[in-house]
Formats: sequence, structure tokens, C-alpha cells
Amino acid sequence: MRRSVFARVLAVAVLVALCSIAATAWLATQLTRASIEREQGRELAADNRIYATLLEHATRHRDWSDAGGVLASLVEANPHRRITLVAKDGGTLADVGGDRGPLPSTAAAVVDALAVDPVLVPDAPADRVDERVLGPFRTPIQFREREDRTGSLGCLRDTRKGRDAKDCQESRLSFDTAADFAALLDLEDIANGCLARKGLPEVELDPDFTPARKQSTGSGVPDEPAVAGCVAASRKEQLAPYVAPPALLYLSSPSTAAISLSGNGWQVAGAAGAVLLVAAGVTALVGARITRPLRALTAAARHMSDGGVAPPVRVSGHDEVADLARAFNTMAANRARLEQARRAVVGDVAHELRTPLSNIRGWLEAAEDGVSDGGPELTALLLKEALVLQHVVDDLQDLAVADAGELRLVVEEVPVAEAFEQVRAAHGPQAAQAGVVLSAAAAELVVVADPVRLRQILDNLVTNALRYVPAGGSVALAATRDGSDVLITVADTGGGIAADDVPHVFDRFWRADRSRARATGGSGLGLSIVRKFVEAHGGSVAVASTLGKGTTFTLRFPT
Repeated sequence: MRRSVFARVLAVAVLVALCSIAATAWLATQLTRASIEREQGRELAADNRIYATLLEHATRHRDWSDAGGVLASLVEANPHRRITLVAKDGGTLADVGGDRGPLPSTAAAVVDALAVDPVLVPDAPADRVDERVLGPFRTPIQFREREDRTGSLGCLRDTRKGRDAKDCQESRLSFDTAADFAALLDLEDIANGCLARKGLPEVELDPDFTPARKQSTGSGVPDEPAVAGCVAASRKEQLAPYVAPPALLYLSSPSTAAISLSGNGWQVAGAAGAVLLVAAGVTALVGARITRPLRALTAAARHMSDGGVAPPVRVSGHDEVADLARAFNTMAANRARLEQARRAVVGDVAHELRTPLSNIRGWLEAAEDGVSDGGPELTALLLKEALVLQHVVDDLQDLAVADAGELRLVVEEVPVAEAFEQVRAAHGPQAAQAGVVLSAAAAELVVVADPVRLRQILDNLVTNALRYVPAGGSVALAATRDGSDVLITVADTGGGIAADDVPHVFDRFWRADRSRARATGGSGLGLSIVRKFVEAHGGSVAVASTLGKGTTFTLRFPT
């Protein structure tokens, strides 16, 4: 069933509508997902704030006895949350908010000032001890001297260990510095006990808890990873009495809580409206662009079907319809050219056949009326005209077979010199009679061709050349190799061909002499046959001519 243009426009409209629905659904999905991700981000930010608040409480208190008030303030800021702290032994420390249902299967985090969660606190120290925990120290680590530059710490270390030491002048140290040095020496004692259990020698520490570069014993620091592990464990042991013990943090929401998508309705409606407006506009534009050029094409096609010459259809744009209009214009132009060529061919064929047929008819009527006797002369004249008719018919038959792609070739290796010798023997007497020098020069070259068709090609070219070369001129056949191809040239010293006529020399029935007199040329099919036969061999033919100097035909045969 033939579909009208309007049916196709309707199909486009349906397609656009489906695309608009899909786009609306996609936009709604994206907006909803964005809202969900936004809500999830808020929840994660709230969870981080809760963890940070409880972690700060743990650094400032030695237990969780006041945690209930802290959790109450957090729940007040997050009404939909339930916050529960559970001790490591399973006892509930504080539980605020929610409907008191069962706790989640896993804790959200472990609140431990001595083991900060690096996921929730990205800038946590490497040993995961919260920097706010000082314990017996008085000065935060970032404000301490990295090394014992005054020697006071070493002096105090020697005094504590009963070594022979000078007066350390401890009374001159500030209260904070003295407290820091005392705490550091206590840390050394704990760390050295750990090292002793591992069978390692004692180590002395700098104020930043790293092994001193110069040990008083003069030896290096043994097994640095083991020392670092003992120092980290000793720090936690030393600071544990000053912070709240680790607690499991459970975060849950009431069962009635839901993600808020407020505002999405208007966004989705606005997006859907915009998509529908765009769809309507696109449908109208597509419909107009399709129908306008198609109506013009329909009118032009109807005019052509009535036998008239179709006017060119206006082309605009670069879409498929514009391509169709261009193709139609090309088809109409080609049809006009083909019709003109057909008429020219019919006229040329009629002209070529009319002259010998008129001669035959005239001579036969004269013989019938008794004006001329039917002797051998009349028979010779009739035979000559019959041969002309036969030649035209044979040429037309060869071109018809070649055009249909049914030209049969019996290819074999043909020596070029042998083919040239046959042509020179056949046309030598005619050339000598016309006073033209016919020469042939070929190296030991071989072409793969049909010998009969190759001879016919060369005969046509030489016959054509001898027809236009005056007495004293020459026609030369030559063959050379060009890469993997063999080039055969037929050059003459005739009058040449005008530059405007060169592109038409291979056209059927074309002759430089517009009068088409028999004395100045043949039927005009010889060169057309040459081109078809050469192309059938997979080769090509070209012509170069200079008016007043001569013409050269070049045949290229692949080997």
C-alpha cells in the first residue's frame, strides 16, 4: 500500500512524540536521582557532623557520662535521626531519638579518640591519634621543638636513669616545657618496655615522638618499624586514661522517614512542557520541509510523464529530500541529453544508410527502365554500395555487443611486432598509392589480447590516419613499456584536430566534417569501436592533437 506524504509526516510526529516522552522520563529520572543524591549527601554530611561532635567530646572527657546531653542536642538538629552509643562490652551508653526499634546490624562508626576513622576524618594523623588529645603533655605537637637543642631533655634523661649528670637547672624551664619533658620521658619508659619484650635495645625519643638522631649510647636506632609500632602503642597506652573509651555509634532513621523530593514536580512539569513545545516545533518544521519540495518534485515528474521537458526543481538544504531533488534534476538533465543524443544517432544512422540505398535504388530503376544495362559495371557498383551498408551494420552490431557487455574475447599472448607487420602489410599498398610513409617500430613486447580485436583496433586507427594525411606525410606505429603496461601509439602528420573537437572524437557518428561527405570520412563509428574494444581488454585510449601538425592516439594495455 502506497503511503502518502502526510502519513510519513504523521509517522515523524509519532516518532517525535515518543522521543519527547522518553526525554521527559529521562529528565524526571535524572531530577529524581539528583534529589536522592542531594538528600544522601545531606545525610552523609549530618553523619560526619555527628561523628565529629562525639569525637570532640571523647577528646575532652574521660568517660561517656555526659553523652546523653550531647546526643540530645544532635537529635534536635536532626529530628529524623536516632543516635545510639554502645560500649565495647555491649552496654548502651546513650540512646536518643527514634522509635526505639532494633538497632542496625552494623555500627556506622567507632568513636575512638585514639583511633580516628580516616574515612570520616581525611586529615587524620598517620597514627590515627586525634591531635587534640594531649594527656600529660601541655603543648600541642605542632608547637614543639623537633629536637633537644638546649640539652635539657638529655640532662633530665640522664638524671632519671641515675647517670652522672650536671645540674639540669630544671627550675629555669617553663612549666609547660618541664611537663612536656616529663611526659616524654614517661613515654620512653613505656616504649622501652615494649622493645624489651621484643628483645630490642632501648631508644631515646625527640619531642615529636620520633627516635632521636643521636642516641646517648652512640648506636643507631634498631628495627625502625618495630620502634615505630612500640611508640604508637605506648602513646595510646599513655593517653588512654585521658580520653573516653571507644564506643560504637549507631545511626538510624524512623521507619516513616522518606527522602524529600519537594520541588521536583514543578521541575518535571516544566521539563515536560519544554520538551512538548520543542517536539511540536520540530514536527511542524519537518512537515513543512518534507511536503514543500515533494510537491515540487511531483509537479515536475507529472510534467515529464506528459512528454515535456521537466523544469529544474529548486534545491535547498542538505537533507535527504534535497538529495532527492538534486538526483531528480540530474536525471532530468541526463534524460534531455540522452533524448538529444538519440535523435542525433537516429539521424546519423538514417544519413549513413540513405546514401548507399539511394544509389542502389537509382541504379536498379535505371536498369529496369532500360537506361542502363545490367552488365558487370552495374554489378560492381551495387556490390560496392552493399559493402558500405554491410560495414555500417557490422560497426553498429559491434558497438551493440560491446555496450551490452557481451563482447567475447579470446585472449592470448600477442607479439606486438607481429601485429604491426600484419597491419603494415594490409595498408602498405594504400599508403604507397597516397604517397604516405607507413612505418612500424616495436621492441620485443607482448600484450595479452584478442588478436582479431587488436587487429581491428589498429586497422581502424591506421585507416582513419591515412584518410587525413596528405601526400608526403607519414603514419607511424610504435610500442613501448610503461611500468607493467604496454603503450601502443599511432601518430600521423595530418591536419590535426581542433582543441574544441578533441573531446568528441570518440563519440558515435561524430566527424570533423559537418557535411558528412563520404570522401572526407567514414561512418564515424571507427573510433567509438576502438575505445570500446580497448576498454574491454581492461585498457584505455587517449588522443593528443595539434592543429596543422598531426594527431597521436595512445593505447594502454595492461600486461
